[in-house]
Amino acid sequence: MKTHRGYFTKTKMGEASYNAFIPVFLGKELPFELDINLINLLSEANRFIGKLDEITDILISPSFFVEMFARKESALSSQIEGTQATLSDFIKAEAGIKGKEIPDDVKEIENYFKALNHGLNRVNTLPLSLRLIREVHNILLTDVRDRDKNPGEFRRSQNWIGGRSIDTATYVPPPINEMTVLLYNFEKYLHQSDNIPHLLKAAIIHAQFELIHPFLDGNGRIGRLLIIFYLNQKDIISKPTLYLSKYFKKNRKHYYNALLNISENLNYKGWVEFFLEGIIETSQESVELAREINELREKDLHKIQSLGRSAKNGDILFNYLFENPVVGIEDVSKLLNIKFPNAQNIVNKFIDQDILNNYDERKRNRLYKYEGYLEILLKD
Repeated sequence: MKTHRGYFTKTKMGEASYNAFIPVFLGKELPFELDINLINLLSEANRFIGKLDEITDILISPSFFVEMFARKESALSSQIEGTQATLSDFIKAEAGIKGKEIPDDVKEIENYFKALNHGLNRVNTLPLSLRLIREVHNILLTDVRDRDKNPGEFRRSQNWIGGRSIDTATYVPPPINEMTVLLYNFEKYLHQSDNIPHLLKAAIIHAQFELIHPFLDGNGRIGRLLIIFYLNQKDIISKPTLYLSKYFKKNRKHYYNALLNISENLNYKGWVEFFLEGIIETSQESVELAREINELREKDLHKIQSLGRSAKNGDILFNYLFENPVVGIEDVSKLLNIKFPNAQNIVNKFIDQDILNNYDERKRNRLYKYEGYLEILLKD
């Protein structure tokens, strides 16, 4: 097994000359020294993850919390790569709203959400592997602007990051031969038994994948998905509720610089510190968000219980709204197996209780939104 610390190799492409970075081969030892600051950050990160798990478990129905968090992650991770569509656009698209108000690139968020759920389901039966990574990449890039970038296939040509040409690039990942060897080492690292704390290993996995950059496009999104898949497979969180894309987006310059600093200065420690700080901040925000949602749920549940004979159907609709916060009368009719006038009647009762509001001004096929819930989810 090679144990180099990472190095540049000078390569030529036609008339252009460039330095490609060859990352360290990963083994059972950390590629950096674990000092007291990192130990303290790791301890804090684990503590806050425990708090997030605790509050998620006490929610009456944590599934809605998990699903909407996944939608938010899908939007934010896609936006890091330039997608203009928002979580609000995604929710509208899911509700069947079409037209100029919905950006075309909402499909990229939809694909990310599908890829996320596919990966989370697959890691229950298939270990994290190059095969699974290719599967997820294929879903991510299907029928979007980057569909010509070989979805589901590792690159067969040199790529680069930044700069108009390879000789002015900010970063050039390994050439194909070295990339192939590094990918096999990466897969072995995913599976190996070792004493590396899982949060540190998640940080290393993301960084190594970005440094190898094995696809022509979509590497950042796949790398962020790998964090989720790994932590979920290792049961670091009982449910997938820890997503770092908001933190990465807010600190985008620091995010890219911390990764770039590995190749430029072999500074893995700086990246891991940034990553653990993100775990702490994100866990704190997620705990607060969960509390707000739970408080809203308890408050509005009391309103539902005051609906008399409609309370039973009201409870079913109310739970449905946490996974589908935008509904039409047809949705309610099918959900409750009741006729349209009765569905309209229960929606009207929800409007009277300030739970639902009109989502658009259409007279036919009008949609309604759970505004209080969406306000919590959509705020920065």
